[in-house]
Amino acid sequence: MASSLFRYLESRIDVFASFDEHETPPTGVWRFMWHHLKAVKGWLAAIMVIELAFSGVEAAIYLMVGWFVDLLNKHSPATIFHDYGWLLAGAAFVVLVVRPILFFMVQVVTNQIVVPSLTNQIRWRNHIYTLGHSLSYFQNDFAGRLSARVIQAGQSIRSAIVAVIGDLWYALIFTCVTIGFFGSVNVWLMLPVIFWLGAYAALLSQFVPRALRLSEANSLGRSSTTGRIVDSYTNILTVKLFARGDLERSAVRDSLSRWNDTFLDLMRLILGASLVLQILNSVLIVVTAGLTLYLWSHGNMTAGDGAAAITLVLRLIQMSGWLMHLVRDVFDNIGTVQESMLTIAKPHGLVDNPDAATLTVPNGEVVFEHVHFSYVGDRPIFGDLSLTIRPGEKIGILGPSGAGKSTLVNLLLRLHPIQGGRILIDGQDITHVTQDSLRRQIGVVTQDNSLLHRSIHDNIAYGRMAADRGAIEDAARQAAAHEFILGLGDQDGRAGYDSRVGERGVKLSGGQRQRIAIARVLLKDAPILVLDEATSALDSEVEAVIQSQLKQLMQHKTVLAIAHRLSTIAELDRLIVLDEGRIVEEGRHEELIARGGLYARLWSRQSGGFLTPQDSAAAQ
Repeated sequence: MASSLFRYLESRIDVFASFDEHETPPTGVWRFMWHHLKAVKGWLAAIMVIELAFSGVEAAIYLMVGWFVDLLNKHSPATIFHDYGWLLAGAAFVVLVVRPILFFMVQVVTNQIVVPSLTNQIRWRNHIYTLGHSLSYFQNDFAGRLSARVIQAGQSIRSAIVAVIGDLWYALIFTCVTIGFFGSVNVWLMLPVIFWLGAYAALLSQFVPRALRLSEANSLGRSSTTGRIVDSYTNILTVKLFARGDLERSAVRDSLSRWNDTFLDLMRLILGASLVLQILNSVLIVVTAGLTLYLWSHGNMTAGDGAAAITLVLRLIQMSGWLMHLVRDVFDNIGTVQESMLTIAKPHGLVDNPDAATLTVPNGEVVFEHVHFSYVGDRPIFGDLSLTIRPGEKIGILGPSGAGKSTLVNLLLRLHPIQGGRILIDGQDITHVTQDSLRRQIGVVTQDNSLLHRSIHDNIAYGRMAADRGAIEDAARQAAAHEFILGLGDQDGRAGYDSRVGERGVKLSGGQRQRIAIARVLLKDAPILVLDEATSALDSEVEAVIQSQLKQLMQHKTVLAIAHRLSTIAELDRLIVLDEGRIVEEGRHEELIARGGLYARLWSRQSGGFLTPQDSAAAQ
């Protein structure tokens, strides 16, 4: 029954509740936090109400100490239970029943309902929003840094708000009750606490900003060191091939040394602040005790009031130490939230129109109509590009490096926004259809044949998630991958299609990764096919097999093939020669050779079937 109750309570906040995935989060740190907290504002209010009651009961228990002392002083043992039995029972009820119930309620709402679900809800929403960013957003940052910001934001927002509405709220209520009690006993008794609070606030005002600066420097040191280590591990083959282990060790040593110096500075600051706080606390105890004795000796307060005053002051002193560090942690978390906000809360570069339709491709005609495009802050790539690809036509796109071949494909996939003109597929402007429906209709094999760190099966199935095992194996056979897949295994004992490929497919050779990528596109079976150096990583024997399979795959599809090795695209229906973002030639292989232009010169100057940099310069 208890487990059922906990499951019920823990499901009160839906981590995956629907939300506007394209709403740009606000950029002010407090507004950014509220953007994520407003979904659970009712539960946050509940925590504050329960904490109010709990802190009041806690303060009342300390006041009961004074009341109990006065009872012992003023009444004889023979009559105390007769005269005050019900009051004593009530006090016991508060301590034994009310306080545990309130404590349980605070813990359940905070740690079972809010903390886990709120943390992961924030992470989920930030992850979904981040996925909606354009390709350039990811190209301009580190994947590790982006993922860290998404994960850290949830934890930091949760930690900050729980500290504020839990611990700091509790301390505020307790302090107010303490000052109120002192004032009700004697106004002079309030003065030491008020002066102590002023000195404590001054200490915090000096400590927190410095601690934040050092914490930020410490965080940067951690990020820098982690980044350097990850960079070494990710490129371990390069490190070993160039025998640069000493260089990597030296770089990490320097980074760790700077990080350690920053951490030591932070520890010195904490030590100094703690020493000052201990002096303030000692002065408060002595002054309060002395003033209590003075007032009691002059008949201005009872012994019970004095006992209550001392216990309340001791509780304040007990709270002061962890509150100082708690305040620092709150601002530290807010700083982390700000870092995450600056990374995540950027408008999406490419957003579907509200009335965007689903792309349908009955024929496969592709039209580039007066397209203008340039990367941000860069020279124009395309000034006025127009190109029509007929339904089912197979075209090859070639030209020297930097001519715009891959950019042309990326624009078709709408990975970047164009600055002018239109791109149409079967008469449908790609800016008027959803990005997902557009990319579902285009199969792509790129030069970057990295794979997901998952099983072979999952990587191929990425092309069509509903495909069964038989269809996946058929696609692998067509890509000449089935045989080598059966011989694969990983360190956890998985074999064949169930074996993991490692990060970015690092456990496989370049040719093996490319065959898996080709199998994935074969399985997708989209009406438009893009081959960007699709067989560049294959040996000649395997390439011959793949080329045969690709010819079958190309049937009844519109194909755009990019290649530096001209022999791989010479048999296509039409060849498009790009140079500096312009179409300088187009036609069939035989026609272009006969014209004696740029293509003919490139063809005649290729070395072993590859286009060299010297070829490009000579051809121009």
